[in-house]
Amino acid sequence: MAEFLRELLSKQNGLDPEQLAAAAGLANDPKALAELMRQIQLSLAATSKDVVNGVNWKLAIDQSRKFAADGAFAVSDADRSAISGAISIAELWLDESTVLPQLTSTPKLITRELWVGESLPLFQELSEPIASRMAEALTENLEQNMPEELSGMIAGAGGMLRSAGGTIFAMQLGQTLGKLSREVLTGGDLGLPFFTEQRAVFVPQNINEYSKDLEIPKDQLLIFLSIRELAHARLFKQSKWLRDSVVSQIINYASGITIDAERMSDLAEGFDFNDQDRLREALGNGELLSERTEDQKRALANIETTLALIEGWVEAVTDEASKRLPQAATLGEIQRRRRASASPAQATFSTLLGLELRPKRIREAAAMWQSVTTAVGAQKRDDLWDHPDLMPTSEDIDNPSGLISKLRDTHDDAMDAELRKLLD
Repeated sequence: MAEFLRELLSKQNGLDPEQLAAAAGLANDPKALAELMRQIQLSLAATSKDVVNGVNWKLAIDQSRKFAADGAFAVSDADRSAISGAISIAELWLDESTVLPQLTSTPKLITRELWVGESLPLFQELSEPIASRMAEALTENLEQNMPEELSGMIAGAGGMLRSAGGTIFAMQLGQTLGKLSREVLTGGDLGLPFFTEQRAVFVPQNINEYSKDLEIPKDQLLIFLSIRELAHARLFKQSKWLRDSVVSQIINYASGITIDAERMSDLAEGFDFNDQDRLREALGNGELLSERTEDQKRALANIETTLALIEGWVEAVTDEASKRLPQAATLGEIQRRRRASASPAQATFSTLLGLELRPKRIREAAAMWQSVTTAVGAQKRDDLWDHPDLMPTSEDIDNPSGLISKLRDTHDDAMDAELRKLLD
């Protein structure tokens, strides 16, 4: 660490942009390196409006929109007509599979660049605690482990290191969002509620490119995707508590992440700064993070259960509503495979968040929802989303029979009836 600071603060050498870019996983070409150094310099002089907790969010926005705009084009009239027709059919079929009401807002058809603009506020909200905690932990580690002869330099170096780290984080997040904008098909594609006003969202350019690799009529794909997206949006629209619950759970988990000082010291001891693959591996696989506490393990389990219940319900309802499609079974299996094989951009974002967004329990949760539907019907199944206290548990996913038995024995008394009227 001392050797690194000597080189960092040396007037002769200064920052090595190639090493910095390699450690950050950014493109190693002259233009990219020049941009990296320019952004670090701008970050040092950036206004407080742009920089929050050491991260330049304006830079993240600019980077993501730059990547999203490359090769993008506007939504065509033909796409609007095709998707509008698919939505009309999907709404009718979905009404037969869920009691959750239709959306009052018109579905949005957006470009990749607009998807970035719409989704960035949520991504910022989720990743900000991690970015802040990482910066604080690194500064604390520097202060605790700084050789005595260099202790006077930490005051000047701390701000510079924090700005450089925040710039790299912003560029990573921006590039990752830009790449994701080329992959997502709909607003609920990643399983997260992007919009405070819940509505269905489609990215036609990505749907068109995705359909080219499938041996399935495009009209069937559009209806299937419309059913999924409308079901996802209906769920969050009806259960107004659900979005805040998901976001707060993830933020609380992220806020508890800490850096393992001993692991960091082990990595720094005798570290070869030419070995950028080793540094990137340590940063990318969570090696420097402390072991999860028991509270964090419980929080993580709760998040995974919530996300699995949401995605499992959407899958169960979609399977039921799309049964008239000749290729429904194939489309369902394609969706499950696509979900299971996360793209590099999704994996990178999971690393930035410190959380896997594709829980493994979705298939089991979908099976539970199907069992509940068969046993007690769609009305009692969907009523479980009225309040967080009614939600199934992880144990219910493993053994739906207990939940089904409870639902069969439930009868509304006067207070339950009035509460249901209020919630409706």
